[in-house]
Amino acid sequence: MLETKTNRDAKDRRESLNKSRETIVFMLKLAWHKKPVLFLIYGVRLLRDVFDRAWQILLPKLLMDELQLFLTGAEAARHLHNICMYAAIAVGVSLLAGIIGNVVDNQARSVMGEWFREYISVDIAKRAMEMDFEHTEDPDALDALNKAREGMTWYSGGVEGVLNEFFRLIGNVIVLCGGIGVVLTTCPLLIPVQLAALGGFLYFNMRNNKIEVESFERLSARNRIWGYFLFQLTNPCYGKDIRLYHSAGMMGRKTKLLLDKITEDWRLESVGTRKNSWAMDGINTLRDAVSYFYIGYLAIMRKISLGDFSMCVAAASVLYQSLFSIAGGLQEITKRCNYAHRYLEFLEYPAAMEKGSRSVKKGEHTIAFVDVSFRYPRADNYVLRHINLTIQPGEHLSIVGLNGAGKTTLVKLLSRLYDVTEGAILIDGVNIKEYSEEEYRRLFAVVFQDFQLFAFSMKENIALGEVEHAAEEKIVDILRLTGLYEDVQKLPEGMDTMIFKSYDEHGTELSGGQQQKTAIARALYRDAPIVILDEPTAALDPIAEYEIYRQFETLVGGKTAIYISHRMSSCRFCDKIAVFADDTIREYGTHEELVDKEGGIYAEMFHEQAKYYTDIA
Repeated sequence: MLETKTNRDAKDRRESLNKSRETIVFMLKLAWHKKPVLFLIYGVRLLRDVFDRAWQILLPKLLMDELQLFLTGAEAARHLHNICMYAAIAVGVSLLAGIIGNVVDNQARSVMGEWFREYISVDIAKRAMEMDFEHTEDPDALDALNKAREGMTWYSGGVEGVLNEFFRLIGNVIVLCGGIGVVLTTCPLLIPVQLAALGGFLYFNMRNNKIEVESFERLSARNRIWGYFLFQLTNPCYGKDIRLYHSAGMMGRKTKLLLDKITEDWRLESVGTRKNSWAMDGINTLRDAVSYFYIGYLAIMRKISLGDFSMCVAAASVLYQSLFSIAGGLQEITKRCNYAHRYLEFLEYPAAMEKGSRSVKKGEHTIAFVDVSFRYPRADNYVLRHINLTIQPGEHLSIVGLNGAGKTTLVKLLSRLYDVTEGAILIDGVNIKEYSEEEYRRLFAVVFQDFQLFAFSMKENIALGEVEHAAEEKIVDILRLTGLYEDVQKLPEGMDTMIFKSYDEHGTELSGGQQQKTAIARALYRDAPIVILDEPTAALDPIAEYEIYRQFETLVGGKTAIYISHRMSSCRFCDKIAVFADDTIREYGTHEELVDKEGGIYAEMFHEQAKYYTDIA
């Protein structure tokens, strides 16, 4: 068991060192590519620190030697002049170090640190938007995303935080070499004393670092949930439900329960590190006592002068500080790099879906589902089983069925938000996995029932990825088709009016129906050969819904269209109807073939609704 634990600890150390090396190399390259001036900043600070430490060692000896000569009757004017000169140099060095520290540390480094924090935040957000959709519903992927964010901000200090420790380490190595030279020539036994104390200090500090890293692993998942309570639940879009269902108390209790767990995690970390911190304080006290006793003994025995005594005291302090800073810096860099490495891991997070490179041919396209079955990741039950369906170019297909029948899932599979579990989806006889993802996605214009509008202008919400080359005349034509034109004309700035008031007090709050029409307009603007409308009229009033149906042919034209709806009257505008039930397609045909089918699912659904919409039926 002991050997196994030893091997495991050795493996963990190797992995930790590998992560540190990868992270430092990555950050050095990133800094050199993005902000090379950062190296100049660190270089200036390194020179300041080396000179400042050297002067700390030499100044006490110079002053003490001059003072001793002065007190023993040497020429007063000369030695008083030297004492004043050394004091002036000390003041000048201190002043210069303060100025450099203020400019370099408090200003330049802060600016660079903020720039890199913003850069990394934007990069993480970009990666999150580009990652496979499946990952957005995967707790492991979401935890990896959160660890990347927190690892590069709170815990590691980001690019500037890690590189700051790295270059500080280089400076301490240079100072250490000078300190060792002084101590070896005057009080050599100080070196083993400092090393012994350092070894004990680092042992307990390593234990603290391990406790902190383990705490980070626990807290990361909790922090993601805490972020949901802290930020998402305060979103105004939840306001109506929270108030109408008096759920503020329940939300508050959940928040407090989670906060208690986070607080307990912090308490456990504090308890775990407390004894180690006490041990480190004791080691430092013992080291100081032994060092001063040894140096004092040398001075009393007249083996060193009073000036050497002062220099040894300063050198011992600088030596230990340098040794500690090097060893502690290595531990600190390792810890920070292990946090920051979460960002590198997120950048390399494995894709959920297979990516191809094949180009999509122009023109019309035939869609075929070949014995497709699917279950969601981490789920045991299949949502779809043995789906066989062919959609011809220009065909309008209506998909109907009860909630949970798998209709929207079929659309997610076709648009490659997920990959099929079994079987294959073919476009023009080619498995869609072989196509270039970017080219393949351009085949579709989709309106999901849970579509999202953004706090951008109306024009930007419609054009989205094509907004830089948006054709306003085309947008106007689509607004007329969807019945939004007059509403947009009434807005303060027309198509340039911001949607929502989140970031613009002059923005507009669209009704549910207007939002749904905007989503439909977005899909139509894309002018893709395959249009998918998932419950596109759910938020529309009967008149607006009728207008959408009436202009269905005009809206979709000769494009291939897949139309999901619970309203059976919409099926009459489609060429074929697929009825989903029991995780598969139970009925397939035209409206005329299915509407009077005895015992048919579609017939029953249609006639039940016809009781309420007899004027439409």
